[in-house]
Amino acid sequence: MQSMMHHWVIERANLAEVVRLAHWLAVIVRNGDLIALRGDLGTGKTTFARALIAALVGLDEAEVLSPTFAIAQAYDGERLTIHHFDFYRLNHSTEVLELGFEDALDSGIAIVEWPEVAEDMLPGERLEIAMSDGSGPGERRLSLHGHGGWSKRLARLQAMAVFVASYGWQTGQPLFLHGDASPRAYTRLAKDAATSILMDAPRQPDGPPIRDGLPYSKLAHLAEDVRPYVAVAGALRASGLSVPEIYGYDLEAGFLLIEDFGCDVYGQLVDDGREITELYQPAVDALIHLAAAPPPKVLALPDGSEHELAQYDGGAFLIEVELLVDWYLPAVSGRAVAPDVRQVFVDLWRQQITHVVDGQGWVLRDFHSPNLMWLSERKGMRRVGILDFQDALRGHPAFDLASLCQDARLEVPEAVEAALVERYCAGTRELGDQFEECHLRHAYAVLGAQRNTKILGIFARLAIRDGKKAYLQHMPRIKRYLERNLAHPALATLRLWYDRHLPEDSLTHANIGAEGQ
Repeated sequence: MQSMMHHWVIERANLAEVVRLAHWLAVIVRNGDLIALRGDLGTGKTTFARALIAALVGLDEAEVLSPTFAIAQAYDGERLTIHHFDFYRLNHSTEVLELGFEDALDSGIAIVEWPEVAEDMLPGERLEIAMSDGSGPGERRLSLHGHGGWSKRLARLQAMAVFVASYGWQTGQPLFLHGDASPRAYTRLAKDAATSILMDAPRQPDGPPIRDGLPYSKLAHLAEDVRPYVAVAGALRASGLSVPEIYGYDLEAGFLLIEDFGCDVYGQLVDDGREITELYQPAVDALIHLAAAPPPKVLALPDGSEHELAQYDGGAFLIEVELLVDWYLPAVSGRAVAPDVRQVFVDLWRQQITHVVDGQGWVLRDFHSPNLMWLSERKGMRRVGILDFQDALRGHPAFDLASLCQDARLEVPEAVEAALVERYCAGTRELGDQFEECHLRHAYAVLGAQRNTKILGIFARLAIRDGKKAYLQHMPRIKRYLERNLAHPALATLRLWYDRHLPEDSLTHANIGAEGQ
């Protein structure tokens, strides 16, 4: 069977465009990648390699050494290690083994000049870039070939370049931005004094059916493309909140060009010593503002289509809390949860969610520090820049309050949490009987317990299935939040189940994500 390969040719590229392509590759490369550079002497291979390495490591290009005499150079970047090889002076392909070529692919990425010297040693999955003189002075012709998994990635990169150019950002300097736990990727583009953010969010395929013939994403009402983001962004901006303006979009391909809110993310500001109440009080005010204007069921999209805002229903609540018994408890106990224990857990939760499933307010769903930006030049609640809302639903507004006041990524002291909840209650007392304080506090406890239960399961799944063990550090905090919620008298029976089946020593989480899980 012929291997899959994508081919992209860039004619008449000047030096700046060669360097810019290297910077784009710096955004998308990942551990294990091989980039093979072909071409005669003087066609720009080393210039390209130096630009790529400099972008990944944060060096000036002049600081990147040529590997011609040492044959191999290694650089430690923040994201990965880069190995730069020049095979020009090798006599036989087997000599690459002495250079540690195979180990290089296990520990980072490899950039290889003159790969034809060791053709038989190259892995089948690789990106090849052939460089030759172009038709004009100082120009180069670049021929890119993506082999194996690189075929799809190169096609995506080419589509991204076309999209960016269609909105006049083809000369923008790309800079990698760390994303979240989702498949979305973000790139900051800088052009003259302006910046924007490219969101790369291809439509996600449905996973395996797990209930009623539906995958998890459908049951939990998760966004599978960029349409919900665009629709919700329009509605939130119209309501007066600070969400990114959308400069350009390709709804089918899954590309968005959006407003850049800068670098003052809440979580980093708190880590740097910023007073948490200064940041969180305006965020609570934004939620009060949302509570006063429930969302419509149908939101408009710029292409004339519509997005229906789903209800945060019982099915979604239950499939989320079941992540605890599907992932977390088996990981910390070393055994599957017994069917009868699981059924009692589900039944107890089914009783609790009857108090919150009929809400008709906004539920942005991930309203917490990683997704909130401080916009100091704005006033009031508009200082709160909101980034993540594509999974928004109609439901009880206390959910977002619990997301904020029991922030999964940083510690909110209990006294601060209590003051923030009181601020919300005071602000919503004027909105009518539906925000009667006793009911709201009950809903807050239920939704906080539901969210923290879900997060324990999600973080365990990220560690076990995806190898993202950094999330485990947050689990002790999540469990403390959960204990606060379960202390509400209305959740007493549910608390008995947790006291019996959630082991105290699970706070160590030593075996979550261990080999063999």
